[in-house]
Amino acid sequence: MIRTPNPDAIATAAGTTSPDGSRYAGKLIIVGASTGGTEALKDFLGQLPPDCPGIVVTQHMPKAFTKSFAQRLDNLCKITVKEAENGDRILPGHAYIAPGHSHLLVKRSGTNFVCELSGGLPVNLHRPSVDVLFRSAALQAGKSAIGVILTGMGKDGAQGMLEMKRAGAYNFAQDEASCVVFGMPKEAILSGAVDEIVPLHGMALRIMTYLASQGARSSRM
Repeated sequence: MIRTPNPDAIATAAGTTSPDGSRYAGKLIIVGASTGGTEALKDFLGQLPPDCPGIVVTQHMPKAFTKSFAQRLDNLCKITVKEAENGDRILPGHAYIAPGHSHLLVKRSGTNFVCELSGGLPVNLHRPSVDVLFRSAALQAGKSAIGVILTGMGKDGAQGMLEMKRAGAYNFAQDEASCVVFGMPKEAILSGAVDEIVPLHGMALRIMTYLASQGARSSRM
């Protein structure tokens, strides 16, 4: 039976942190979703603690709805959620949703990561495209990135997630049983891009546990 993680367990996995969330200042969570993703994102983001790494999200959605969707999530989550704007610094405890009119990319600026918007041609018939976001994370963030692919139709994100893995990222896919449509996670899994397949309700806890284990390993080195 799949159980929703206890918020206290997620906080324990996250460990202690400074008030500005700097424990995860060097890490990013990069998320792609499509069909069924609005509810999946509500579940996933709603379970993350306020000291989690910065999160960048591409959800296939028309431009008229992305701002209100981000505002709705912001009201429901412990983290801050907003529609991404060009040049936004990606901060711990914040999630940035791709606007429906532009691709969203991650760009390194000195020691920080920032959001970059692009009005380029659709990729895999989509703008914003998950592949565009994931490829930018592979190029700019490498092993500092955690990839997450959620429910969705088609194959957008599979190739970009594979590029993330090759660049050193650690990647998660939502399992078939908890997906509305298993297309995007399935394609990413078949490509060899995915390290772990996790039920939606356990995704936030598993990612925070993974990050805590990586932090403990680094402290022993």
